[in-house]
Order: sequence, then C-alpha cells, then structure tokens
Amino acid sequence: MNSYDIIKRPVLTEKSYAGIPAKTYTFEVVKSANKVEIKKAVEEIFGVKVESITTAIVKGKLKRQGRTQGHTPDWKKATVRLTADSKAIEFFESLS
Repeated sequence: MNSYDIIKRPVLTEKSYAGIPAKTYTFEVVKSANKVEIKKAVEEIFGVKVESITTAIVKGKLKRQGRTQGHTPDWKKATVRLTADSKAIEFFESLS
C-alpha cells in the first residue's frame, strides 16, 4: 500500500487545533493500517520524526431522513505526536 493511500485527510476540529502547538496532529487513515504503517507514511510524506501514535475507531453516526434511517461508515483516527527536535508539519502551521 502506498503512503499516500494510508493517510486520507487531516482532521480539523477544535481539539486537534489545540494540539498543534505541542506538535500533535490528527489524521483520518485507512481502517486496515496499523501504527507502524501510519508512522512510515507520516515520516515519508511530511519529512518529520514521529515519537508516538494512538489510534481509535470512530463509530458512524445514525442519520435519519423521515422514516428511513442509516449509519455513516466507521473510520479510523490516528493522533500523531512528533519528537521535540522534529520540524512542524507545514500544512498545520498556517492554521494555528
């Protein structure tokens, strides 16, 4: 699997914005990816050093339209903490 296939998009929420000064970033990743693959992908794409990664499966929400109901799909969230001597990710610098 390609590194660009593993990282789907950054998660931009109030909680993720609060982690940017501490070099902690949040991404939506492929559900089948493990921590080692996520670490390699982030290091390769952004050219940084990763200290630790935590992952979580986010359950889909119930969506209703009239009597019809369904769920949005589950997705995997990865929170990536960079080492202190690593440079920051340029994409997030303009947001903080």
